[in-house]
Amino acid sequence: MESRSFRSVWLIMSALLLPVMAMAKGLDEKINDLVKPATDAISAVVFYSISLTPEVSVPIVLIILIAGAGYFTFYFGFPNLRFLGTSINIIRGKYAGIEGPSTQVLKADLNIVDGDNPDTIRIEGHTGEVSHFQALTAALSATVGLGNIAGVAIAIAIGGPGATFWMILAGFLGMASKFTECTLGVKYRDIGPDGTVYGGPMYYLKKGLADYNLAGLGKFFAAFFAIMCVGGSFGGGNMFQANQAAEMLTGTFNIHSGSAGFLIGIFFAILVGIVIIGGIKRIGAWTEKIVPFMVGIYVAAALIILVAKFNDIPTAISLILEGAFTPIGIAGGFVGVLVQGFRRAAFSNEAGVGSAAIAHSAVRTKYPASEGMVALMEPFIDTILVCTMTALVIVITNIDGGFVTYGAGDGLNGSTLTATAFDSVIPHFSYVLTIAVVLFAFSTMISWSYYGLQSWLYLFGRTRRNELIYKGLFLVFVVVGASASLGAVVDFSDAMIFAMVFPNIIGAIILAPEVRKEVKRYITAIQALPRE
Repeated sequence: MESRSFRSVWLIMSALLLPVMAMAKGLDEKINDLVKPATDAISAVVFYSISLTPEVSVPIVLIILIAGAGYFTFYFGFPNLRFLGTSINIIRGKYAGIEGPSTQVLKADLNIVDGDNPDTIRIEGHTGEVSHFQALTAALSATVGLGNIAGVAIAIAIGGPGATFWMILAGFLGMASKFTECTLGVKYRDIGPDGTVYGGPMYYLKKGLADYNLAGLGKFFAAFFAIMCVGGSFGGGNMFQANQAAEMLTGTFNIHSGSAGFLIGIFFAILVGIVIIGGIKRIGAWTEKIVPFMVGIYVAAALIILVAKFNDIPTAISLILEGAFTPIGIAGGFVGVLVQGFRRAAFSNEAGVGSAAIAHSAVRTKYPASEGMVALMEPFIDTILVCTMTALVIVITNIDGGFVTYGAGDGLNGSTLTATAFDSVIPHFSYVLTIAVVLFAFSTMISWSYYGLQSWLYLFGRTRRNELIYKGLFLVFVVVGASASLGAVVDFSDAMIFAMVFPNIIGAIILAPEVRKEVKRYITAIQALPRE
């Protein structure tokens, strides 16, 4: 069945790819010219900025993200602290005893093999498709990536070491946003007759707001979110990732062939196609292996540097704390550093964007709050752990290396700056970093393909034909992204991704009382368990 599906997707991809390649000359300009008007229109709203000082302005989307995260943190009584231990226990399976069979799926017209439907990862007779750990890694694979490697470096180069402090605080607040939106994702999801789960902000905005007599607003918010998510999946979740991976590979290994990007794109498209054909089942199976591996390697390398430069750690911490409140020589001063830190954290972990709720909705559980508690680990791992590791390495190695002047950046791009920092202690680590970037890009693409597919099916209907069309288009854009110089496409996709914030945060604030009810229900179930 999967081989037939893959052939179908490959035929669609080939049919779409041939005309694209036929007009390859000038493709970059054609694509950029096509999307520029829409980019300008969406960006004008999403990235509308409020001036805080003559030198610093803050995009309104960032203000909404921070305000929403702060609201959820206080409304739920600091879930980012209260439920951290519970989250670890859930992932460990400590409370599996209360996750017994719930919703029975229909057996008619299913491809059942040895009592299992191989098209989903669900256990027949249980609600959901993936385990808590697989849902976490699937969502993490979409957030842990280039932002942790390149984005953090740029934030420090511009805002200085103090940006690290505000980045950590923003990650801490973002844990509450992830907790809220992922609880809602599970509570309001749909489950098809074959056990396939359909969830995310599209569903809790439509169904949840209807319960509050806001059906019209809910439908509009849901459709708007889905449209933006589809666009974001093709751009930032696909073409940008393929483009950066191709650039890293060709640059690191000195590949100068004009067709290198196209060939790398074809290779990536084949790998991504193999994974996404299996749906969330295969995505979860891959991400639970890839994410711990790549995060482990990256954190291990950072720890090696911290051990080697152990005597410089107090100096680095001092620079971070001093720079957070009394920055010197940084454009915008205190406010500028704060904005850089919050911007990097928000743009890295996607807390408040709502995308992660799509992956977490597929979890096997009958207690929505359980997955909300698991989800709050995402900003913790992505921002407080991985981003902070990157920041510490750059600050510590720059004490002696002096390869970047804070507030300027010395013309280095983010990936180059991070590679320089790691190479200064671990020679030739840039090669390992290239592999990490490729793995990060690959994992981001497969997770965002699922986000985009769920939104596509919400808009156009849950048919096999619509599913194949989306997957075929997604694979084509992998090749285009690796081959083309993107320009306006990246700006367009960024604008679409962060446009998702507006309906998601507003809807989640309205539905916050429902989350509180689910927390109480789940805590009561845990307390009823026999004590060990």
